[in-house]
Amino acid sequence: MGIDMSEAIRQLSQERGLSEELILKTIEDMLLAAYRKRFGTDENAVVRFDDDGQVSILSQKKVVDHDDVYNPVDEIDLLEARELNPDAEVGDELLVVIDAAKEFNRQSIQLAKQTAHQSIREIQKDSLYSEYKDKVGEIIIGYYQRERNGTIYVDLGKIEGILPKKYQSSRETYHVNDRIKALIKEVNKSTSGLQVVLSRTDPDFVQAIFELEVPEVYDKTVEIHKIVREAGYRTKLAVYSNRDDVDPVGACVGLKGVRIQAVIKELEGEKIDILKYDPDPRRFIKNALSPAEVKDVIILSDKSKKALAVVSDSLLSLAIGKQGLNVRLANKLTDWMIDVKTDAQFAEMDIAAESRRAVSELFGDADTEELSRIGELPGVDAAVAQALLDNGIDYIEDFFELSQEQLDAMENISSEQIDVLRTLIEESIEIVEAEEEADFDEDEVAEDDSVEGDEEEGEEVECPECHTKFALDVAEYSGGTINCPNCGAELELSYEKEEEEQEE
Repeated sequence: MGIDMSEAIRQLSQERGLSEELILKTIEDMLLAAYRKRFGTDENAVVRFDDDGQVSILSQKKVVDHDDVYNPVDEIDLLEARELNPDAEVGDELLVVIDAAKEFNRQSIQLAKQTAHQSIREIQKDSLYSEYKDKVGEIIIGYYQRERNGTIYVDLGKIEGILPKKYQSSRETYHVNDRIKALIKEVNKSTSGLQVVLSRTDPDFVQAIFELEVPEVYDKTVEIHKIVREAGYRTKLAVYSNRDDVDPVGACVGLKGVRIQAVIKELEGEKIDILKYDPDPRRFIKNALSPAEVKDVIILSDKSKKALAVVSDSLLSLAIGKQGLNVRLANKLTDWMIDVKTDAQFAEMDIAAESRRAVSELFGDADTEELSRIGELPGVDAAVAQALLDNGIDYIEDFFELSQEQLDAMENISSEQIDVLRTLIEESIEIVEAEEEADFDEDEVAEDDSVEGDEEEGEEVECPECHTKFALDVAEYSGGTINCPNCGAELELSYEKEEEEQEE
């Protein structure tokens, strides 16, 4: 006996928004559950849907002799089988229609209803999950329903979303039936149903708002490089344009600030800094510290991404921001550790020689500082420099004063690393040594010239024995004695002595 369920299927499909295929699967599960409850198994049960909307449940049974029927659930007597089909023979299998109204008892029908309700709930959950899972990261509009333990429950139409306390801005308050625009952050399945988690503090929420308000952002003419935010206080976003004729900052601000004011209004008056992204870290850091004007940016370490920003005294507090908010957001936006200093504070700092040279170039000072520390050598292995420093060796001259045995006895440094360092030092100070040698040669030449002049002029002396006068050869005179070229008498000369006597 079939059951006409075509109209019920259509109504259920319209009311619950379910496809007819899913509803038919639910009916099948329901009838099989009732059959299993009544007969203890559903292995031989078959549910059939006719084209005219009739639904039937049949039992597949094996034809046996009258005396061989041991299990009436899946066996049928030959005589009974021939009443259904005159051509039936022992060993054949017949599909016997089950009269649900007569065969199914109250418990079977109750179980069928529970199975149907549960199946429909699971189908709805899966359907909604598929629908909202694809919307993660998108904006959705709902209405405030109630609040519990800080969590706001939002009516989204088909389902109820939650706005947890941690995803609420400190600037915002809500009342019943207030309109709430939020970002779908998560979609989770739970035993109680589908859970749609909303957020108004996520940086992606700001990006989604800009996509709604700025057509250039939506069509990717202007792209957002990165957004950082402390909800309720300040948001910074770096933008760039894919077209030279489009100003990315101007496009986001809009004519007379119309576009940015719409975003600020949605964020309940939160401050927004829009700045231009630049691949050069110095210019990007300058832009990121807006609204403060930065004089110079010095890269202290490319490896550890540390930089120093120099501002005027009057702009220091603006650059840092209240409780360090501005510089903290700039750090997150640029992925650099930025230290903000005034001109006076910068002048007092002791920074590495490599950074000093960078500073000198920025300020137009062409003179560079002479290398003295091992850690200042360009291209030096940081691990080697640190190992030497741990052993008390900081300066290059200290390194050369050590013997090979002392170098070999050091820990955490190999002989190969020492040889590489020695070669690096020789290459780095080659120019300095050449200059010193040149200076020395010039002095030596000057001294030689003066000696040659003295030799040409000479000095005349008289022998006390033979009174012969002769020129004193200064080159041969060593400040002791000299022999007279005429008589060979030994003469003792002392200029210092004579000069002292004359002075006296």
